[in-house]
Amino acid sequence: MINKLQLNNFKKFHDETVRLNPDGLSLLAGANNSGKSTILQALAVWDFCLTVLKNEKGEQALTPAHSGQGVGLSDDEFSPIQVPSLSHLWTNLTNQVKGADGYTLSVMPTWKNEAGEERFLKISLALANDRLFIKQTSSNIETGEKTPRMAFVPPFAGIVAKEQRMSIAQRRLLTGSGLVGGVIRNLLFELESENQRKRRELKDPGGRIKNSELRKLRESDPWELLQSAMGRYFQSNLAVSPFNDLYHNYIRVSLTKGEWDKTKIKKYPKFKPRDLMAEGSGFLQWLSVFSLALDPETDVLLLDEPDAHLHPSLQTLLISELESIATNGRKQILLATHSTEILRWAEHSKILTFKNSKARYLADEGGRMGLFAGLGSEFSPRLDKLKRTKALLLVENESDIRIIKLMAEKIGTPIPDDVVVWAWTGSSKERKQLYLQLKADIPGLKAVSIRDRDDLAQNNVDGVSLRDKSEDNSNPELKLRVWQRRHIENYLLCPAAIARAAKVELDAVTTCLANHHAIVIPNNFTAQDVHQAVKDARGKDIIEVGQNSIEKTFAVSKFKIAGELSEVEICDDVKVIVADILSMFG
Repeated sequence: MINKLQLNNFKKFHDETVRLNPDGLSLLAGANNSGKSTILQALAVWDFCLTVLKNEKGEQALTPAHSGQGVGLSDDEFSPIQVPSLSHLWTNLTNQVKGADGYTLSVMPTWKNEAGEERFLKISLALANDRLFIKQTSSNIETGEKTPRMAFVPPFAGIVAKEQRMSIAQRRLLTGSGLVGGVIRNLLFELESENQRKRRELKDPGGRIKNSELRKLRESDPWELLQSAMGRYFQSNLAVSPFNDLYHNYIRVSLTKGEWDKTKIKKYPKFKPRDLMAEGSGFLQWLSVFSLALDPETDVLLLDEPDAHLHPSLQTLLISELESIATNGRKQILLATHSTEILRWAEHSKILTFKNSKARYLADEGGRMGLFAGLGSEFSPRLDKLKRTKALLLVENESDIRIIKLMAEKIGTPIPDDVVVWAWTGSSKERKQLYLQLKADIPGLKAVSIRDRDDLAQNNVDGVSLRDKSEDNSNPELKLRVWQRRHIENYLLCPAAIARAAKVELDAVTTCLANHHAIVIPNNFTAQDVHQAVKDARGKDIIEVGQNSIEKTFAVSKFKIAGELSEVEICDDVKVIVADILSMFG
């Protein structure tokens, strides 16, 4: 697969060589307009131009011996990507250079053939009188030698109501224009047709397939793998209606819901199959990406923000499945993303970062944390303020800081307004790396990190300072702290405050806690050495999860409870954290 890409005058890149991991999944990450999509588009354009040259001039046009003229195209024949005009393919829209032959834009990928020998093919473009000219300008491939086959998938656009059977050229035009939804039924039709052909070949004279052969088919065939993923993740399967171009106008694909039973869906009794058109954009995005990834005709899959319409849980599943496909199918997948959820858990060596028109894979874990600082406008105002105040408070989510501020006001020591709050569920180790990356750009930065203990062993938390003993805390400008109690909500389990907030009798609260949550709050509730049962209670669940939660039972929020706590009801752990914040930031 592609191990190096050399670009000259292509959109974002004037003269740049990008090295790529030739196998598996690479995640392209960086700020808007940093060049992520440009890399994908360059390869899509190269693949399109290669196809044009082969069809118009024959395979010899790709070899070193060929020196003929280029192939001309009108702007409406150019289909791999969507651009306002063909001049937008060039850096700064400059397609004429004095002294040059007119072919001033070039894309040259390098890969290894099956014998392990390095191959390259440079394709150059010229623009004259609104016509695009394409030719091979440097190559070492031989006639008939295989070249990488690519598929480019821009962000998903809506599915059409009726989808005709299309040629490869028609599908390429729609896909390159961002209308992947317009070809999804064609993709599914081809995968299902190939699966049916394989099944016919495997059947014995009695029409049966041996269990061993069926198992192999289910483990390797793209359609079988797709149906399995659909069943496991969406409790659905797909049915492609028979198609004959002599009397069928449109491809029909319906979806059925049911219970997944290891190898098939057991349909819900009253469920009526429906067309894909009825499904949401996130589901259809997932389906189109997965179908293309499984397509045996594709060696290199170019995905531009396929996670855009997906819930974070589906983003993680998609990446996991794509990694499996890339590994087992020996494919290369390049995926551009802004998703911090994806980038947070990916191996750093798979993340290709873009900054200052340069693309490099992360060298270590620390680089991943610094990357977050440039991922879109969500972080920009926060970073601007951070550069001014140099005061960073890391919490798990926005609700945590609301609770801390309410309790800090109760004890007469409010949190300063100039402290920058950064909500993130990362571990203390990850937060430390983020701090170090930010400090490299913001000298003098100070930070306090506070997170739930969750399932961290109690002996990893200092019982007085709340220091995270599992991490090095020697840096005086960074305090890594962990609540002694499982969740911050554990510090709200004060029956008297809950009763006041809900305007109910105290007995009603204590009864609810005892009968539904098996916990009795002791008199020393605020002490750091409170009984372990209070520390280990699942405070978040008790307060806000389920019909028997405090919120549901008494119609009162955790913020209302925090606001009702008196000074003497504020736990000592909270006072330690507030003191840490004030001592660090003044």
